[in-house]
Amino acid sequence: MKVVDQIKQAKSTLFSIEILPPLKGKSIQSIYNIIDPLQDFKPSFVDVTYHREEYVYKKREGGYLEKVSTRKRPGTVGICAAIMNRYKIDTVPHIICGGFTKEETESALIDLQFLGIDNVLVLRGDAVKNERSFIPEPGGNAYAIDLVKQVVNMNQGSYLHEEEMMEVTPTNFCIGVAGYPEKHYEAPNLTSDLKYLKMKVDAGAQYIVTQMFYDNQKYFDFVKKCRDMDINVPIVPGLKVLTTKAQTSILPKTFFLDIPHDLMEAVDKCTNDQQAKEVGIEWAMMQSKELIKAGAPVLHFYTMGSAEPVRRVVSKVF
Repeated sequence: MKVVDQIKQAKSTLFSIEILPPLKGKSIQSIYNIIDPLQDFKPSFVDVTYHREEYVYKKREGGYLEKVSTRKRPGTVGICAAIMNRYKIDTVPHIICGGFTKEETESALIDLQFLGIDNVLVLRGDAVKNERSFIPEPGGNAYAIDLVKQVVNMNQGSYLHEEEMMEVTPTNFCIGVAGYPEKHYEAPNLTSDLKYLKMKVDAGAQYIVTQMFYDNQKYFDFVKKCRDMDINVPIVPGLKVLTTKAQTSILPKTFFLDIPHDLMEAVDKCTNDQQAKEVGIEWAMMQSKELIKAGAPVLHFYTMGSAEPVRRVVSKVF
């Protein structure tokens, strides 16, 4: 079922999660180990991230270095199919611009359609490590809005090189996009960021999932600003349970977000990571209860490879 249909039919706030594919060579059991403990709370859908290629340099005979492309977390499409088969839960694969030509994107979307997957979260994606800025693949989509438009075109039965086709079957994807309550790090300001978000919604995006945040007021302000700009699709808050002391410095650098003073102060008083995790769980419970009370459509948890903190939070709020 489409994410937007689940939201429309729901009588209360839904619960969903995002998972990372296992590292190359690792078993899919690591995915099941995350989903199994959360089954009691009936996640409405599971997002599966997509990780683009990285480049490493390998020493060859003669001492020269060869630049080699590698993908550390492959398997997004296969994982989505496996989850649907095992749990009968809707999956939302991430589709990114980076590393794909438009033809490769079209082929990936056709594969998803054949598997019965009818939700996608479309993202520009990050720059390749060691590159200063995002560089699109030759013949690929440069921005998330371009990717939205490609999916919309396929939903309308318009494929690349369609002059070669006698008859086509439209796809039927529900399209999600990302939103940033504290603005995307490349945007000069939040107003500019919202302008581009509105363009994606006007182009056909049907719901928004936010970057993680630890101050609910930033989410509430973000929703209000979206509504003031006539962005009226569901806006799903993204949550990440803080689990170590180091994350108070790592997360702001990685995801360009603020840690509230009260949370920072509480974590600073902790003498070890177990204490910090307890603080993080309590904070996430507080966030969750307030968001549910305010009518958030879904609480979407970034698991980051660990189910236990999420389970403890949702057991108290769902």
